[in-house]
Amino acid sequence: MFTGIIRAIGEVVELKNKANILQYAIAFPHEGLELGASVSIDGVCQTVVRIEGDKVWFDAIEETLKRTTLDRLAVGQKVNLERAAKIGDEIGGHLLSGHIYGRAELSKIESNIFTFKVPTNWQKYFFPKGFIAINGISLTLVDVEEGLFTVHLIPETLQRTTLGKIKPGDRVNIELDALTQAAVETVERIISQRE
Repeated sequence: MFTGIIRAIGEVVELKNKANILQYAIAFPHEGLELGASVSIDGVCQTVVRIEGDKVWFDAIEETLKRTTLDRLAVGQKVNLERAAKIGDEIGGHLLSGHIYGRAELSKIESNIFTFKVPTNWQKYFFPKGFIAINGISLTLVDVEEGLFTVHLIPETLQRTTLGKIKPGDRVNIELDALTQAAVETVERIISQRE
């Protein structure tokens, strides 16, 4: 589990494609990190498979590459990082699993207001003041329209994460709030059973 509070920005330093698996290394401070540990990389839960000096290696399988922005990783790219939460940690954001629902596209930026395009069938999960995670960052939805949602970002978030560097047309990873998703799908199932 993660909290959506980004702890560091790492840099992709190596990429290797092997039989439907992307192997990649990220340079970041990793004191105490062990093999098998979970790390959120731009919101995607990934397992540490190797540690070499200042590099930590991960494997992204085909399903992960289809659903997330990891399919476009490049050497030199910066990514948001969060290590798994521990019992007793402060939960500053909201509980996240690192299981990405899909990708959204940044539509426009006006001052600190970021508007994202999403498939219209996702709309049922979005409501003002609801939670969402964008590239692993816990955020609050502000406005919701058909196929669009907005978030307002404070300067601290823009400085401490990679969202300050994205531009219209860029894709981001989206994790829906699990409680909202469960509630919506349960209500839909009950209604369909009654019909």
